[in-house]
Amino acid sequence: MSDLGLAEIPVDEQERPLPPPVTKPARNALLDGPILRTLLWLAWPNVIALSAGTCVVIAETSYIGRLGVESLAAMALVFPCVILTMTMSGGAMGGGVASAIARALGAGEIERASTLAMHALLIGLTFGLTFMLGMLIFGPRLLELLGGRGNVLAQAIAYSQVFFGGAVLPWLMNTMAGILRGTGNMKLPSTMILSSAVWQIILGGTLGLGLGPVPQFGMRGVAAGSLIAYSISISVMGWYLFSGRARVKPKLKGLRVQWAMFIDILKVGAVSCFSPLQSVLTISIFTHMLAQFGTAVLAGYGIGARLEFMLTSVAFAVGIASVPMIGMAVGAERVARARRIAWTAGTVSFLAVGVVGSFIAVFPDLWVNLFTSDPHVRATSHQYLSTAAPMYAFIGLAMSMYFSSQGAAKVLGPVLAQTARLIFIGAGGWWLSTHEASAQNFFALAAASMGVLGVLSCLSVILTRWGKSAPVAEPQPALS
Repeated sequence: MSDLGLAEIPVDEQERPLPPPVTKPARNALLDGPILRTLLWLAWPNVIALSAGTCVVIAETSYIGRLGVESLAAMALVFPCVILTMTMSGGAMGGGVASAIARALGAGEIERASTLAMHALLIGLTFGLTFMLGMLIFGPRLLELLGGRGNVLAQAIAYSQVFFGGAVLPWLMNTMAGILRGTGNMKLPSTMILSSAVWQIILGGTLGLGLGPVPQFGMRGVAAGSLIAYSISISVMGWYLFSGRARVKPKLKGLRVQWAMFIDILKVGAVSCFSPLQSVLTISIFTHMLAQFGTAVLAGYGIGARLEFMLTSVAFAVGIASVPMIGMAVGAERVARARRIAWTAGTVSFLAVGVVGSFIAVFPDLWVNLFTSDPHVRATSHQYLSTAAPMYAFIGLAMSMYFSSQGAAKVLGPVLAQTARLIFIGAGGWWLSTHEASAQNFFALAAASMGVLGVLSCLSVILTRWGKSAPVAEPQPALS
């Protein structure tokens, strides 16, 4: 049979079937799109949402002020604990969640990403319960150690009992936001944070001041307004995730707890939590050192610190947008692209924060006039802003490097850079205190510490190996 041949049957070329069309896999913008345009496209919703958060701080200060000076003092007392909760659940652990999910999706492991999402929710629930129990048991003593006395302490405890009694809610809200950001979806979590900010202002003011038929609940009402606002955001994001509309769907049915999943999230998130802890400690130490110069100097520094807080929200928006881009690139073993994203994000943050900071350093009245007319406070604010504001650019750079390292799951370097800044402030402040230094010298120390943080954060990214580069990567499915 092998020697026999079959005659070829003639076929009309017009009747010959066409070959099947070659379908190209859909491109993933986060893996294949232009870096700068994609980064800015992801960042702009975060800028709007985080700007709304600044409005919440201003609005809360306004209506709490109507409750009296003691209420304002009580809020100042408990605020570091609240801001630590939000930064740890949002930027630190939330960044760890986004990194783990982005790396899984970049490697094409959608099933793993869905399993990671459920484990992330378990982590958020656990940390929320830990904060709740810790503050309910030890909170009153902590607030007393921070200087709370009399009615100020009583009002601070009243606020903390309500807010931290529901501490699970901000943790779950920021965990869900981290899951969605890890898939590249920035719009929904940003919309929910914006919505939460609006509801916080409305409900906090109504319940705190007792507007209309609502009785006045004071500080407890302000805290309750925040928790209700968080619950609304959780309901919407939870529905979106569990309905299957997101790229990942947390698995409840048949869930098996896997320690490898916890480790993948916590190796970034848990280490990242040390950064806001050290940041709060650095600010507390520096504030304590400035207290020796009197109320006017403290107030002037506080006005400058508010500008720093506002500008770092811009760096946060750009940095958190880089996490899924870098995570997916690292997951797909495209490390060279991941590093280009990191430096692009760092440049954007450095320039955006630096330009505004430098402008305010030259024209400080544009900012100072919003807060005070006291000549002594204004003079101190001018002095601080002219010295430190141009260096805010390095804070923006450091924050961007921190988030980029989260995306690559190599966050230890930027955290150690924050440790170096803490030591620099502590040692430098001690030396200045023993040499009869002026407030201006301390302002120069603060400015120098920002440069130290930015430079060391960059060095940590340069010196840390992110993985092996792959010249060619398989295209990934488009984001839903």
